[in-house]
Amino acid sequence: EEVLLSYLRRKVGLTGTKSACGGGGCGACTVMVSRYDHNQETVIHYTVTACLQPLVTLHGAAVVTVEGIGSTKTKLHPVQERIAKAHGSQCGFCTPGMVMSMYTLLRNKPQPNMEDIREALAGNLCRCTGYRPIIDGFKTFCDSQSSGCCQNGTGGGKCCRENGHDDSSEKELFLHDNFLPLDPTQDLIFPPELMIRAKQGSGEVLCFRGERVTLLAPSDLLQLLELKFQHPEAPLILGNTTIGTSVQMDIGLLPKIRHIYISCSCSSFFFFSSILFLLPPSSFFLLHPFSKNTVGGNIMSANPKYDLCSVLAALDSTLKLCSKDGTRTVPLDDKVFPAFGKTILRPDEVLLSLHVPFSKPGEYVAAFRQAQRRELAFSIVNAGMKVTLQRDSNTIQSLRIFYGGVGPTLVTPALTCQRIRGCSRSWGEDLLSEACSSLTEEVRVSASIPGGKHEYRKTLVLSFFYKFYMYVTEEMRKREATVSCSSYPYIFILTIYLISYPQLVSHSQPSTDPVGRPSMHCSGVEQATGEAKYYDDLPPVHGELFVHMVTSSRAHARIINIDSSQALQMPGVVTFISATDVPGSNQRLWFNTVEEIFAEKEVGVLCVGQIIGALVAESRERARRAAARIQVTYEDLQPVILTIQVNFMKIKINALVQRDNQSVYEIYMGGQEHFYMETQGLIAVPRGESDEMDLYVGTQHALVSQALGISSNKITCHVKRLGGGFGGKIMKIAALSAVTAVAAHKTGKAVRCCLDRGDDMLITSGRHPFLGQYKVGYNSDGTIVAADITYYSNGGCTLDESAFIMDKALLHMDNAYRIPHLRGRGMVCRTHLPSYTAFRGFGGPQGLMVIESVLHEVAVCSGLSPKKVREVNMYQGDLCYTHHMQAFCPTDMLRCWDQCLQRSGYESRLQDVQRFNSQNRWKKRGIAVLPQKFGVGFSKGFFNQGAALVNIYKDGSVLVFHGGTEMGQGIHTKALQVASRVLKVPMSSIFIKETCTGNVPNASPSAASFGTDAVGMAVKVQKALCPRTVNEAYFEKISLSATGFFMGPPTYVDWEKGEGNAYYYFTFGACCSEVEIDCLTGDHKVLQKCINSSFLLIGSSFLSFVEGGFVQGLGLYTIEELHFSPDGTLLTRGASQYKIPALCDVPTELNVHLLANAQNPHAIYMSKGIGEPPLFFGSTLFFAIKSAIAAARSDGGLSTVFPLSSPATAARIRMACEDQFTHMVCASSPWSIDV
Repeated sequence: EEVLLSYLRRKVGLTGTKSACGGGGCGACTVMVSRYDHNQETVIHYTVTACLQPLVTLHGAAVVTVEGIGSTKTKLHPVQERIAKAHGSQCGFCTPGMVMSMYTLLRNKPQPNMEDIREALAGNLCRCTGYRPIIDGFKTFCDSQSSGCCQNGTGGGKCCRENGHDDSSEKELFLHDNFLPLDPTQDLIFPPELMIRAKQGSGEVLCFRGERVTLLAPSDLLQLLELKFQHPEAPLILGNTTIGTSVQMDIGLLPKIRHIYISCSCSSFFFFSSILFLLPPSSFFLLHPFSKNTVGGNIMSANPKYDLCSVLAALDSTLKLCSKDGTRTVPLDDKVFPAFGKTILRPDEVLLSLHVPFSKPGEYVAAFRQAQRRELAFSIVNAGMKVTLQRDSNTIQSLRIFYGGVGPTLVTPALTCQRIRGCSRSWGEDLLSEACSSLTEEVRVSASIPGGKHEYRKTLVLSFFYKFYMYVTEEMRKREATVSCSSYPYIFILTIYLISYPQLVSHSQPSTDPVGRPSMHCSGVEQATGEAKYYDDLPPVHGELFVHMVTSSRAHARIINIDSSQALQMPGVVTFISATDVPGSNQRLWFNTVEEIFAEKEVGVLCVGQIIGALVAESRERARRAAARIQVTYEDLQPVILTIQVNFMKIKINALVQRDNQSVYEIYMGGQEHFYMETQGLIAVPRGESDEMDLYVGTQHALVSQALGISSNKITCHVKRLGGGFGGKIMKIAALSAVTAVAAHKTGKAVRCCLDRGDDMLITSGRHPFLGQYKVGYNSDGTIVAADITYYSNGGCTLDESAFIMDKALLHMDNAYRIPHLRGRGMVCRTHLPSYTAFRGFGGPQGLMVIESVLHEVAVCSGLSPKKVREVNMYQGDLCYTHHMQAFCPTDMLRCWDQCLQRSGYESRLQDVQRFNSQNRWKKRGIAVLPQKFGVGFSKGFFNQGAALVNIYKDGSVLVFHGGTEMGQGIHTKALQVASRVLKVPMSSIFIKETCTGNVPNASPSAASFGTDAVGMAVKVQKALCPRTVNEAYFEKISLSATGFFMGPPTYVDWEKGEGNAYYYFTFGACCSEVEIDCLTGDHKVLQKCINSSFLLIGSSFLSFVEGGFVQGLGLYTIEELHFSPDGTLLTRGASQYKIPALCDVPTELNVHLLANAQNPHAIYMSKGIGEPPLFFGSTLFFAIKSAIAAARSDGGLSTVFPLSSPATAARIRMACEDQFTHMVCASSPWSIDV
């Protein structure tokens, strides 16, 4: 029952393999498995996700983790070195998985090409970097023919300068010199003992017995059939398993049928190639990068969202089933699947082979799918279609159509197929109309279908058939032509261009001064080797216990009773804690608002996911199982409010001034899950005297809990590093810390809390959904005279930081535009959902989104180009005042805008877009360019402070402490750079151990893009002596410790007057994006991205923050979608339901430019904060998509003024491109709701 991941981390102590999602959907736990293959007579290497791999299935295999390929103590592997030097490791939590995927590729193919790398990393997710620096490091293993000499070319061995990318100011982001060569002798050999055993073969059935599961592994087919006869209800497994079955079997050890032999008239290679040609890469589930999946497993899972069944059924495939009594052959069609997850196989049968017949002349086959993400995502709808036409004729002989994702099983519209092929019908336009009408009647999609989007699914049924019709029609025109894979429109080949212009270092700056120079992340190497420790990597404390949260299953209810008796009787369970066990206060006070740690009976629960209690046990698994046995009795209360209630809050907006035109619109922007790779948690260790306690915690704000009723000086918080934060580890971790500390206090033992991904998403929530309503008045030239904007946010059940987030939205509602009469109001709506909290941008992306929507709608309504409308409304001059009367100079902002237009070739690309749209009906392109003005720092002035402690030792080494927390933003690295310059010592002599409240107390959160400003200035102003005079100072009894304190600017806002200097300074930028949409499916792809910014960086290695922020914004505005049920339950809880951008979603061309000679006298060494601003640039994709949709609607004679909510998912894009197919679909009650 135990999986490889838990064995490696908890029993072997190899914590380099990370636990992130627990469902095989992120790749953080990737390891390499090696086996001896009898058929090939060689050792094969492949990657697996350790979180899904049952340990017992690895009998006879060798497992290599990131620790096994290299370390700082022995020798780095080139993969580890290059990802670190290329700045491809930020928070570092995904890095070991990336390293192992690339390492396995190199073991199989020492000289890969770019497509090999893309395939190898397709299953690995990164939330920080935007993937570019990872690719930059790994493509150094490619030859120049496949990667381009300077990684900026188009291939073919051309130099980047030949490709037009030459610029005298271009600098390398990392040095390619002195890379460790790829040395095969460094690789671990396959253990000879395992090879001998594999060649000999035991010939016996292996039996593994666990606490709840028994696994039997046969060595040949006869043994398998005999075991299946004896245990007919036991399922077969290969890599993934369903825990809880009493008897399970594994065929992974069966050499001759491990991969399920495919008996077909063509070679297996041809079969695989054909499927890859027919389908987009992501749809071939068995070819997942962590490929222990099989064709047989895909079919027998009987899940309609898997793509193979619809394709194979359309191909007239047959299944050969085998049992102890003999074999039989059945056709693969809808009858094989009587219900969801069920097949017609008898309990004692197994799938022996799959037969796919040769195609014949006159046969046309196509497969289609649409998913939330191009790769590593289950399809929303998939389809396989085949038509056979008479030779030299258009008469239809047969038609096979199969759909997945429109019902609980595979669906075939038999009546439609019969009608179309009857009466010697020819393939023509009259057929199309009748077929669509028949499909509408026959294929019915339930409104309650899991996953929702039933209207979209029904539309895809028609759209897929129409695409098939067009495909066949086109093929008939070129009947003799050969179709190549490269011409298929869904094939995605990764090509990332990067033209970056980092800050130039002055010639007068000493070579030993690291400020402004590319500096590798100070923990980059350790993160690449797996040696870097996160809170859950710390070794167990003797007698350590584990806590699991018990959460509410009701959105609004009174707690009648909590019965823990059944749970407490389970073995290994220690205690159950709730509000009555809190020795101090069960309430946390946050700016005059109160939040409960545990829900109290008198108050009740306010959302699904609210913490009611916690179960403490001797192991994680026992705590989890026992928590499920806690019985809570509720009394439901009314009302249950889940959505932003605006009907009763609509305010009549009076005319502000006279103007030519006025319009009233609204835009809805959905929330976003942080999806940091490391889930939240901590370890609470009581010290046994004076009520002292240490908390080893992953937090952006080292708070101490008041729940114990003891003073803060007795609780010490230690923060080594975070596996990502993005604002989500500021407030929410406080409640988890309190719960864990209470458990440690009650038991007197160390207690570890580590949330599962699903619980983390349920309890901690994410970015606030916003609704913006606005009325705007403008002149005929596009000049906006007045705008009245009302913001509504869904704050959840408690206030959390919602008021501050609304403040930031209002303070950013002007963006780059001077609007003479601008009024904004913000309302935080209390609902019965988990409290929404801080997220990268902190309300800025929502506020900016609404004003850009205003500009976009004005352009559409006035018939002007969006670029012109934005230009005529921009701030101009040397001194301007924001709508809250803060002075600033827009010169750099205007320079960014002009250079972005020039570098992106906006005008010529706009003409190309218009030309493309005039020539294509069902594919459209759009382009959008936006400026940005983003405030840096906290508007609450007291947060703008930083502190540091510098200790110098007698040997000249330096130890630095500061109040910031390292979460991938490189704050430690930048602090080292500052200290190196100030103290005039090399960075190698300076060390930062951790963030600790015992050394630097009362620190502000590491947030608001202000961490480096605060910490850097604190390190800069400390008065420590130069280490070269250490001995003299020591003998003179002079202190070798110094503190530095930075008191930031007095930012404030007088909300009564609506004015104030809200921010320390502003960061400027501009971005241009071009997209292409498929009007029939809603699929989109980003063609090109150009970002021009006035960001200055202490080290240009942090350029990837711009790219990482943009990619996270890409997810916010186009991919990431949270779903709640009508009763308030979060439905998207895990990597399989919630999709963040993957490598395949990165633009095919991504150009980032930094503005030269942009000075910022306010911040440390003229730099600017870049943590948050780039995220909003993802909205350029949204507005480019909206422009493309408008072009499609224009072709259909529809209005180009239409609502489009964010994110612009495939479903929303498709339904906005209204046409005859969408009009054939009837609306009904939704499966989920917009909150």
